[in-house]
Amino acid sequence: MRIINLKKQLGRFSIDIPYLALAKGCIHGFIGENGSGKTTTAKLIANILQPDEGQILYDGLEPRSITMSSQKPYMLHTSVYENLIYPLKIRNIKPDEKAIDAMLQKYDLYEKKKQYARSLSSGEQQKLSLLRTLIFQPEFVIVDETLSNLSAESLELFENLIWEIQKKRCITWVLISHQPHIINELCDTVHFFSNGRLIESGRKEQVFLHSQNPIVKTYVQRQAFGLLKEG
Repeated sequence: MRIINLKKQLGRFSIDIPYLALAKGCIHGFIGENGSGKTTTAKLIANILQPDEGQILYDGLEPRSITMSSQKPYMLHTSVYENLIYPLKIRNIKPDEKAIDAMLQKYDLYEKKKQYARSLSSGEQQKLSLLRTLIFQPEFVIVDETLSNLSAESLELFENLIWEIQKKRCITWVLISHQPHIINELCDTVHFFSNGRLIESGRKEQVFLHSQNPIVKTYVQRQAFGLLKEG
């Protein structure tokens, strides 16, 4: 996927990205401060928002093969099960009941299969949102802070799930997170945003350890200091 001269105005905030390439089959990380343009860019990629100018070249990727989950996922006014299979229903795909039950069991949602989805805890809703995002086997997945409220055990399960998917199908991911250890653990390439601009892209080692951009260096140093304080 390639983004060329992309512009979007939202009130006083604007996105301006001359060029961004998202290599197929890679796990990309979008990082930067709050309000830097990460989520807006992701929504433009996912066709949730439409650009004012510029192009997003999908290079053969079908729009229905792109999916996005968010930090505060939208739950339909129905059961956990109906929320989970919704992407299958709109694509006229018959659910595999045994596979779905096994998935719910693995992620500790089986006992809540018939429960009203909006009554789940925030962490449970995020788990359900991630499973719903992946259930129809998309080719391009955007995960916007959806891993942030998961327990350490659930986070490890989903990290392993991402690796399992990559071994079998090698799809493209965009992970947006304020937790640098998640980006460092999972991502191949990092794209750093600031004030609606993409200011650096590269291998994670290059961006985290060798960037010469003062904005990036300050952000990385601050995040590293925060991790040291937590430790």
